[in-house]
Amino acid sequence: MSWSDQELIDGCKRRSIKHEEFFFKKYYGYVMGISLSYSKSRDLALEITNDSFMKCFDSFNKMEEAPSLKPWLRRITVNTAIDYYRKDKRFQNHLEADGETPVFDEVYAPDQLAFEDIIKLLKQLPEDQQLVFNLYEVEGYSHREVAERMDITESSSRVYLTRAKTKLRQLIQQHMKEYAGR
Repeated sequence: MSWSDQELIDGCKRRSIKHEEFFFKKYYGYVMGISLSYSKSRDLALEITNDSFMKCFDSFNKMEEAPSLKPWLRRITVNTAIDYYRKDKRFQNHLEADGETPVFDEVYAPDQLAFEDIIKLLKQLPEDQQLVFNLYEVEGYSHREVAERMDITESSSRVYLTRAKTKLRQLIQQHMKEYAGR
């Protein structure tokens, strides 16, 4: 059985189990991919994915008109990942910018790295740095928007991004040395 996105939305508004199940199966890979890029573990990504779908199903009735589904799902998933980040007690005391840490804008990423390698390297970043990197570099948020979403200062957002880029450079160089040694 194949339903259009509008038919799926209409069925989900009626809380049809069949429509919700089909919607989940159709968009699971997309939402899980986003969740994986914002989390350290597959288990956490699965939680983010499930919560994202629950939020989708709960918000269908509030819609006046159908959204472009993929951008809408992306926004819900990213916001859910940010919510998980905020809940994590380890980051209640954020590091504030000290004014002495240099800020660099360039990133070195050799063309030889495969997508999977880049994702593995990103997952090695501390969670706060990974989140700022994804929001700023991948999603295109400004430092002000990142700061608002994460409840940190703009200068902290810049520092986290700088540290993420510095760490990524180190990880890429290490990866390239290991790759060359094979």
